[in-house]
Amino acid sequence: MADDITNIVKVCTDVLGSLGIFSGFILVYLESILPFLPLSVFIALNVLTYGSVIGFIISWIATVLGCMTSFFISRKFCEYIDKKVKHNKQIKQFRKFIDKISFSNLVILFAIPFTPAFPINIAAGMSSMKKKRYLIALIIGKCPMTFFWAFIGKNLAECLTDISVLAKIIFMIVIAYLVSKVVNKFIKE
Repeated sequence: MADDITNIVKVCTDVLGSLGIFSGFILVYLESILPFLPLSVFIALNVLTYGSVIGFIISWIATVLGCMTSFFISRKFCEYIDKKVKHNKQIKQFRKFIDKISFSNLVILFAIPFTPAFPINIAAGMSSMKKKRYLIALIIGKCPMTFFWAFIGKNLAECLTDISVLAKIIFMIVIAYLVSKVVNKFIKE
């Protein structure tokens, strides 16, 4: 079974490598818009195909751009919905709830690897959250999330047996939180 998985991964990385960096980028980008696709697998394949640094950078930029696309599509769609349903109480309450999420909590939501980003992107797009606030939180938060999946993909066996791997991920999330606190002072939430 392990040999079968190794062979499948080898075939996938060979194909991805032969198609070039753009193919790795497009896979991660599309996952941010089509959430049923496996982000963790795509990031792992990028890291295995293009190396730790290039694979991480491709994946991080692609997921940030894909999430931004979802956010802006949601924002445009919401403008259309607003014209149809001007005074819906439930929609107003939902927007207020989303608007109350602090900048640091938004960063943490993006940073936690198992939090689905798609509903966060859609909810943020539907809210009156400022674009700048969303984008900065996204850029900061997606870094540890991408690192997590890249690290897991590169070192799966090690991740399952070494507690220091979990410590590194928690450390990255704490750093993202601290950075969000510093940045929060500059964007004057």
